[in-house]
Amino acid sequence: MMADHSRRWCEWRAWEIQHGTIRATLGLLRTEEGGRRSAFYGDGRLRPLWDIGSRTADGQRELNIAALWVEFAPQLGPGQTADVRLAPLHPEHWRHLKTGDVITMHEGRPAVGTATVIEVLPPRI
Repeated sequence: MMADHSRRWCEWRAWEIQHGTIRATLGLLRTEEGGRRSAFYGDGRLRPLWDIGSRTADGQRELNIAALWVEFAPQLGPGQTADVRLAPLHPEHWRHLKTGDVITMHEGRPAVGTATVIEVLPPRI
C-alpha cells in the first residue's frame, strides 16, 4: 500500500518539475452547506473542476480541470481545510494566478470548496 502511495508521489513530483504547480489552502463546504457527502483520497486521483476566472469567447464562465494532492493528510472530508497542490490539465490556462487569488472547486454544478493560492511554482525544466 505505501509503495503505491510513494509511486504516486514520485510521479506527481516529476510532473510538477516539468509543468509547475499551484499550492493553495482549500476549505471544503460541509455536507449541509451543499458540499461533498464523503472524504476523498488526497493522492492525486481526484480531478475536480476549478473556476479560476477564465471565460469563453462569448463571456461564459469556463471551468478548468486540475488534479489535487492533499499535503500531509491521506484524505480530506466535508468541512475540512488543508493545503493542497494542484496539477492543471492545461497549465498554460493557470499562469495568470498569483498568491492571494481565490479559486473555486466544483464537482458538477455546485461549488464544493474554495481555495486561496499560497504559492505558484513555475516549471523547473
